[in-house]
Amino acid sequence: MPKMRIFNTLTGREEEFSPLRPPLVTMYVCGPTVYDLPHMGHARVAVFFDVVRRWLTRRGFSVRMVMNVTDVEDKIINRARELGVPWSAVARHYEAAFWEDMLRLGVSPPDIAPRASEHIPEMVEAIGSLVEKGHAYFAGDGVYFHVPTFPGYGKLSKIRREELVAGARVEPGEGKRDPADFALWKCREEEPSWDSPWCRGRPGWHIECSVMSMKYLGETIDIHGGGADLIFPHHENEIAQSEALTGRTFVRYWMHVGLVRLKGEKMSKSTGLLFTVREALKRYSPEAVRHALLNTHYRKPLEFDEALLEEGSSAVRELSAAHRELLEAAAPGPAPPWVEGEVERRLRAFASAMDSDFNTHLAIWEMRSLAEAAFRDPGPGGASLILLALWEMDSVLGLVPRADPRTERLVEGLLAWRAEERSRRNFPLADRIRGLLRSSGFEVEDRAGGYRWSLR
Repeated sequence: MPKMRIFNTLTGREEEFSPLRPPLVTMYVCGPTVYDLPHMGHARVAVFFDVVRRWLTRRGFSVRMVMNVTDVEDKIINRARELGVPWSAVARHYEAAFWEDMLRLGVSPPDIAPRASEHIPEMVEAIGSLVEKGHAYFAGDGVYFHVPTFPGYGKLSKIRREELVAGARVEPGEGKRDPADFALWKCREEEPSWDSPWCRGRPGWHIECSVMSMKYLGETIDIHGGGADLIFPHHENEIAQSEALTGRTFVRYWMHVGLVRLKGEKMSKSTGLLFTVREALKRYSPEAVRHALLNTHYRKPLEFDEALLEEGSSAVRELSAAHRELLEAAAPGPAPPWVEGEVERRLRAFASAMDSDFNTHLAIWEMRSLAEAAFRDPGPGGASLILLALWEMDSVLGLVPRADPRTERLVEGLLAWRAEERSRRNFPLADRIRGLLRSSGFEVEDRAGGYRWSLR
């Protein structure tokens, strides 16, 4: 299995990646709170972890990915009151908008997208267990997690409990025993609310993700991701309640995507500084938006503006021009030695960039550098080899549309060449052609009397 390195927020350093149950990788990504249209901050997280999933799959891992939908939250309820509609109508409307926008950006749906509202019984059960274990208590207005019972609190955010005094970011509650204690269950009579052993109410935000992630991925998860703004309090509280509940390590690798800023401020609905996905896609292609989101290392903050989108649009035009040039020239056959060497070097450097904490900025640079070879007269066989290598890179990054009838003609031509080499019993070359197609995103199935291929 290839060696990959991932920066772990918990330890503050890059670590060699090794999943708990190889080749399976379990990955949980905090999804949207569905009360408005998704903005570029949401898109950056979704696009990045889409690339992580693609690369892990390319490296031979089997990825089981969960991205939740927070559809029980005060902001949703308040929005429903403003509009005079049921809370569920708001949640379903903006949930659909989120998935629609992510699909337009080329983000593959997660394996499971659980809704908080559909896991209330499991949350009540988990909260009850925390109460029984002495980690939580009922305080009249709800159930709270008692932070002093968990000595490891603060290990992710590096915030000490003593720092959580008046003015710190903690949830209010008159009956709390400690300023850092956070709500697991809130007593509420108005809808949405559910029965519980303590009162009619609804769950706190943090318990939702703990319960859903452990239900679908187990008590210990390989990768847990989200925006950097979730490190505290959300992910810190997830660790506390989850590890107090199970006695096991909750997450092995914490990954956090840098904030997207607009005019120097965090992009968020609460500040009113927004650049929605739909606003961007009115003027720019999905590939240009993906380039804008991926051309900065994921852990760095991203200043998002028109110039970034224009840069992405220009880069995608260059890649598309090279793609068209290669499709026009490509034909089955051997490639010149200089093309073989160039392709090998660029693919190796691309893999090295992705293996080094998913450095998509360097990976894009390698892809664009390889594309330049399209204009150096590589010949028909060389054009085919460069094109397959570009497709291999692009199956990870998603920057070049493949919708072109010439794609089908080239694949059919390569498979006919493979069939000819197989008839000559030149199996090494035939296997290499199939391997190149497969690494470029094409599945080839040999059948009686021929073959069948498809684009993954």
